Formats: sequence, structure tokens, C-alpha cells
Amino acid sequence: MFTKLTELMDHMLEMGIPGTGIVVKQHGKEIYRYVNGYSDRENRIPMRGDERFYIYSCSKVATCTAALMLWEQGKYDLDDDLGKYMPEYYDITVGTEDGPRPANTKIKIRDLFRMTSGLDYWLTCPPLVEAVEKTGGRCPTRETIAYLAKHPLICDPGTEWHYSLSHDVLAALVEVISGEKFEDFVQKNIFAPLGITHSTFIAREADLPTIAPLYRNNQKPGEDKPRIEIFERGNEYQLGPEYASGGAGCVSTLDDYSTFLEGLKDGKLLKPETLKIMTTDQICNEGQRKTHDQWCGSGTYGYGLGVRCPPSEGEVLVTDFGWGGAAGAYLAIDPAYDLTVFYVQHVLMSPNAPLRSKILPTIKECLTGAEAATGAHRDGI
Repeated sequence: MFTKLTELMDHMLEMGIPGTGIVVKQHGKEIYRYVNGYSDRENRIPMRGDERFYIYSCSKVATCTAALMLWEQGKYDLDDDLGKYMPEYYDITVGTEDGPRPANTKIKIRDLFRMTSGLDYWLTCPPLVEAVEKTGGRCPTRETIAYLAKHPLICDPGTEWHYSLSHDVLAALVEVISGEKFEDFVQKNIFAPLGITHSTFIAREADLPTIAPLYRNNQKPGEDKPRIEIFERGNEYQLGPEYASGGAGCVSTLDDYSTFLEGLKDGKLLKPETLKIMTTDQICNEGQRKTHDQWCGSGTYGYGLGVRCPPSEGEVLVTDFGWGGAAGAYLAIDPAYDLTVFYVQHVLMSPNAPLRSKILPTIKECLTGAEAATGAHRDGI
């Protein structure tokens, strides 16, 4: 049944990726698993399927789930000003050619979820460099995000969509509202209830030997083939040993995160009505739509509360929601087919990144034929 999917997975490896793995579940049961190649190419250690990887931006879906748990409890409103809970974000500025100016609008909590806060993804901006220095390199999450408030925004909140540190700020907000460290809140409310045992948002010194080697494609202009080499610096989004990056800090495994996706799909973490809001397109004006489509590509997907999702405008050709990570991880949940998909690899600047968009259509084609591959099956949108 899954011959074409296996051919796609084989092609991923043929492009120079050391090792890959994917788990597909339908109706709660595993219907396909592929684990091949090496988790550690240099030492010829084969992929087993239980390796720990940096899943980078796939972390965002767990972070937004954690924050929405608190919203369900009535702890905040999505349209509350961020400054109500983190006062340093009241007096925000926008960068211009003539220097910073006061922002015309405030950051709403909804803006953090949907990437319309005006923040950017500059990890070495002066305020974050200051945070590293002033905290002795520890970078506690809440304290570090307070420093980030000094950094001028790239636009007024709510006016444009920009991929950014918004979900890192959201993790700090979870700390403020819950009174717990973000990593502890996720462990207690998401990972432990689902029986997830090898995932964390803080990769401590003792964890590092348990994480599979991270690679990077260092192919130079003019070179014909990818040059996949060890990337020694690790996850640079973890600014310090006490920094839980809500946007890119999760370490997980193939089965752990697949279990998380099942729990999210089946209502074990969020109420169905909350999941519906999370997966409904939140892009609400022309400026947001234009900048979103410039970054994500136009037409196919919208953007909900932390996930790609069916768009609110134009022809709807997709029924899934999800996201991807910088080293190649990819997740999809498709309620119309009662499917969850989690794919892992560990290569930054990966040469096969464009192929991830083919994973879900290939699965649907294997299950239901060409009609599903074109998105014609739309039940459950």
C-alpha cells in the first residue's frame, strides 16, 4: 500500500541525509513506520527509532498547546495586552531609519500565537546579548524575555506577519500566568499525562550525550552535491542552560512526539472547540496576509494559533494543520482522515527540505488514490 511513501523516504536518504524516521497513525493505530540510515554516520550507528533529536520549530505546537490550556482555564483573554502580564512590553518601540519610535499599537496575546507581534528572530540582538552577559550565561526564560522587550519591533503589532521569537515570549507568558517554569508546566500537563518520557524543553548538560549528532548542509555555491557535516554548536536557540525556547527548544523522539500529536488530535490536551480555534486561519488583514504569503508561499495554507492550517480565503485544497523544524522534523494532523504524521531527521539547511510538503499528499495517495492527493476529499475541514 505504501510503496510510493517508501520510495519518497528512500529518496530522502539518497539526497545525503544520514538517517530518517516517520510514523503515520490513523484512527489511533500505527499504519506505517520507516526508520533507516544512521543516527550517527561517523560511528556507523544505525537509526533505531528511539533517538532524541532537536525538533526545533515543531516545538511551537507544544508551546501553543500549553498556552491554550491556560486560556481554557480563563487565565487570560487572547486579546489582552501582553503588557498586562509582562509590564515591560507596554512601552514598546518600532525601529525606523530615523531611530526607534513608540509603537502605534500594543502586542496582544493573540499576536504572539499568530506571529503578528512585530518581533523578529534575531538571536544576537543587543538586548539578548545583554541578557546572556547579565545572567552569567544562564538565561532564565522569564528574565531573558524581559530583556527582549528593549528590542525595537520591525512593525506595529497586528499589522504584519513575521516569523519570530513570538513563541519564546509565549513560553515566558506561560511561566508568568502559571507560576511554574515553562519546562515544568509542559512536563506536568502534557508529557507526563501522555506517558511521554524522553522529551524536554531544557536540554541540560547530562542530556547532551543522549541526543543524536546534529548535522548541517555546508554545500557552497557552485558545488554539485550536498556537503553534510557535523554541526558542533548544537541548538543555538537555547540561549543558556536555563532558557526554555518555546519556539525551538524541544528535544524529543519519533514516538514521543507522535504520541503528543495523537493526544492533541483526540482531545486529551485541548477541548475540541479550542482545537478548532487553534486550527482556524487567524490572518485578518491585507498586511498580515501579504507578509505571511511572502514567507510561507501564497494560497495553500493560512496560519492559526501557532500552526499552518486551511486558509480562510480562496480555494481550500488542504485539510491538515501542523508545522516543521529547522533540522527537518515535520508534523501534520489531518482530522479529515483521522491521521497524524511525524517525520524526523537531524540536518540543518537540509537539501531535502522542499520534499517535506510531499509527505502528506503521498500518504493520502497511498490511502485513497489520486483524488486524495489533489485535496479533493474535504470532509472535516
